[in-house]
Amino acid sequence: IIEAARRAARVHAVVQNRRYVANVRRIRRLLDSGAIGKPTSIHADFFVAPHFGGFREEMSHVLLLDMAIHTFDAARYMAAGEPASVYCQEWEPASSWYRQGSSASAVFDFGGGKVFTYAGSWCADGFRTSWEGSWRIVAERGSLLWDGFDGLKAEVVIPGRDGLFDKTQPIEVPPLDASDRVDGHLGIIRDFMHAIETGTEPETRGTDNINSLAMVFGAIESAETGRRVAIARDAQ
Repeated sequence: IIEAARRAARVHAVVQNRRYVANVRRIRRLLDSGAIGKPTSIHADFFVAPHFGGFREEMSHVLLLDMAIHTFDAARYMAAGEPASVYCQEWEPASSWYRQGSSASAVFDFGGGKVFTYAGSWCADGFRTSWEGSWRIVAERGSLLWDGFDGLKAEVVIPGRDGLFDKTQPIEVPPLDASDRVDGHLGIIRDFMHAIETGTEPETRGTDNINSLAMVFGAIESAETGRRVAIARDAQ
């Protein structure tokens, strides 16, 4: 598709609407500020139990192939990381109403000392997470928590210790900036229209999104083979 768009001189973009969620932008802004240092591990939980019916309940690798790319892309964006390798395991709980792949756990190497872990299920009844997932980001001098809704908070290490532990204090997560692209699906459409009108490229252009897609297919290959899989960077 990317090559076809190049040959036809057309703009190709993908609906990665999680990037246009306000708190995703604010998290990236906090990490870019260096207030808690560079991220060292990014952890996302996704536990929802929808009864879709239809093709999803019959498809293979349903969680990874149908949904996980949104979480993977958000992790890439927030932590400014690119996937180098992945180890993934899928399983089917006894209570599942899906044919295959409703639950998965994956560990991605993002390079530069950053690791991204994903734990998810399409059939986890009770205490469901947001569709955006639930996040913990650990950095060199503090951590950030986001519940996927409005609960967003961060702590930074300060001088001194309380017994075994370093002292920490809350810090403010930066507000949105006027340049931040938000508004979910509408924001993506506006960005795409702006690209068409100005001859620029939208943020969720296919040449960038292919790296998130590579995470999906790398995780599927790892789950199928039971081994760690290197993620190629030459598809662009």
